[in-house]
Amino acid sequence: MSAQIINGTLLSQQLRADVARRAATLTERGRQPGLAVVLVGDNPASQVYVRNKVKACEDNGIHSVMEKYDAGMSEADLLARIDALNKDPKIHGILVQLPLPPHIDAHKVIEAIAAEKDVDGFHVSNAGLLMTGQPLFRPCTPYGVMKMLESIDYPVRGAHAVVVGASNIVGKPQAMLLLQAGATVTICNSKTRDLGHHTRQADILVVATGKRNIVTADMIKPGAAVIDVGMNRDDEGKLCGDVDFANAKEVAGYITPVPGGVGPMTITMLLVNTIEAAERT
Repeated sequence: MSAQIINGTLLSQQLRADVARRAATLTERGRQPGLAVVLVGDNPASQVYVRNKVKACEDNGIHSVMEKYDAGMSEADLLARIDALNKDPKIHGILVQLPLPPHIDAHKVIEAIAAEKDVDGFHVSNAGLLMTGQPLFRPCTPYGVMKMLESIDYPVRGAHAVVVGASNIVGKPQAMLLLQAGATVTICNSKTRDLGHHTRQADILVVATGKRNIVTADMIKPGAAVIDVGMNRDDEGKLCGDVDFANAKEVAGYITPVPGGVGPMTITMLLVNTIEAAERT
């Protein structure tokens, strides 16, 4: 029997309706939520992401400021711009689109964002709060994954979750959120020996490596919830994930598609984080 598809597009629409309602409430009180998105350079993928984020804000009642600079912008100028946004009372969230040009230290830039406006959840302060179980902001993609599991009423507490990928953006914070929800968590990476040995034990399998078809149907526990965070292109140039979806859906109990799975949730949780930041002020 085929797996139940977890529709990220539909879930996103439901969550965005709540965002719009909360934004309208704040705006009526004279405090419209504001997000500043900063793009340095002309990376085509980054331009698409930024456009989508700005449109999502506009569609849901969030004031959006888009700042685009050429790739030659100095690190000092970018840091000065962030400092100004930190002090701007109309801006509740600041997002600097990665990657940055090589002459700019991304870590230094992220640390320059005020922790209470770091709606991506990447600041060391926010990473530490997440680690200690007191998150101010949950990184958007892992937060979206947790909402997807919640939407199918999946019993996370006591489940064995396996996270494939150990990045600071997805893998590590995902493991923290699953731990906090009561799961037993195994983290795998590109150097893990016999990856299938670990993934076959997973009640919840989150795959975030950026490697197409790294997880095949024989690596999945029958009935497992499979969350595919990957974003790749197949031989025909079509979007696909890290999981062999066509075959995996015949084994898994639940599975996310690519596109239409985790992707829409990432931007939605950015909106949620921005609303939360505005509600705190």
